[in-house]
Amino acid sequence: MHKTLTSQRRRSLLLAAGAALATPLAAHAQAGGEDIVIGGSIPMTGVFAFAGVGINAGMGDYVKMVNDAGGIKGRKLRYVPEDTGYKVDVSVAAYKKITSQNKVNLYYGDSTAFSKTINPELQRSGSMLMTGASFATELNDPKKYPHQFLVGPDYTEMFGILLKHIAKEKPGAKVAFVYSDSEFGRDPIESSEALAKKLGLSVPVKIMTPAGSVDVSTEVIKLRRAAPDYTIFHGYILAPIPEFITQGKQMGMTSKWMGTFWTMDSSTVMKMGEAGDGFMGVMPYRYYYDTSAKAPMLDKIRALRPEYQSTAYIQGFLAAMLFTEATKRTLDANKPLTGDNLKAALNSIKDFDTGGLIGVPITISGNSIPVGRVYKADMKAQKMVAASDWIKL
Repeated sequence: MHKTLTSQRRRSLLLAAGAALATPLAAHAQAGGEDIVIGGSIPMTGVFAFAGVGINAGMGDYVKMVNDAGGIKGRKLRYVPEDTGYKVDVSVAAYKKITSQNKVNLYYGDSTAFSKTINPELQRSGSMLMTGASFATELNDPKKYPHQFLVGPDYTEMFGILLKHIAKEKPGAKVAFVYSDSEFGRDPIESSEALAKKLGLSVPVKIMTPAGSVDVSTEVIKLRRAAPDYTIFHGYILAPIPEFITQGKQMGMTSKWMGTFWTMDSSTVMKMGEAGDGFMGVMPYRYYYDTSAKAPMLDKIRALRPEYQSTAYIQGFLAAMLFTEATKRTLDANKPLTGDNLKAALNSIKDFDTGGLIGVPITISGNSIPVGRVYKADMKAQKMVAASDWIKL
């Protein structure tokens, strides 16, 4: 009973706040050039804050760049984030608050759970294009999620990039999958096992552990028995990966070790210390410090922020860039900014140059950007270095 009262009270407060803000907003709209608003459920605190802080800075920096250059067809971009602490209910409340107080056309979500929860609402409103921190395979379905997209390959595509690399480097290799007992962890496992077989690879063992598990000694014994040439970790950030590698090496394992996007930030891999030397994984973007090829956008980022920026920063920055491009194309076609029009504009992106953030021109035909590269940790240089060319699926 108490809960309903609070949520009703919260709703009426939100409506009141929305009404209070509506007047200046309407006045601004009539003054010409109405702001184009990017709302954001951003995890600035909580377990995902390490990513949220970077995402927030990346989005904010790109918005400022666009505005400093005159905006989009004379209209300013306005970024309106709220901290969610990486909790779905808080994220939904943030979405309701932001969309009730602003005319929002673009939105960034903090998790797979939020993206799935808010999808019916997104389709009902029909006025928004959304992306976020999730690379869930399920979201890569334009029929079920017509107004959403991923800023990179989905988790199954990430496995696909790694498996293609393995098949080229060591045909017929044995590949072990180690993943967390979570929706995130289980996501690409089944379909990737089928793909491995298609590529002539075998998967002798699949090991599931609790997300942040500490004691993995029994699992390491299982892994060692399977004697894989490669071990792919998924559904973790850091723990228990270093533990697996350290114990595996102590038992004489010669496996190469690999990870997926959320493990692959430079600062995360460097925390593995000695165990992480040679650790490989998939990354859809160039790292902040990569100067091996021309990347004018990275030059701008480095000039703006002389200290290392995480891959989450690059992800947020690129999300804002793609939002801007979809908006620009919609306005250029003299169409209203609706979810359908913005998504159609996004899907018209072919051979698009991201300023070198991704090393090859990108095409967005569905809900994902199926491209990435395998990088390897060089502990002496304290850097991730390219271990493959850019791989397009």
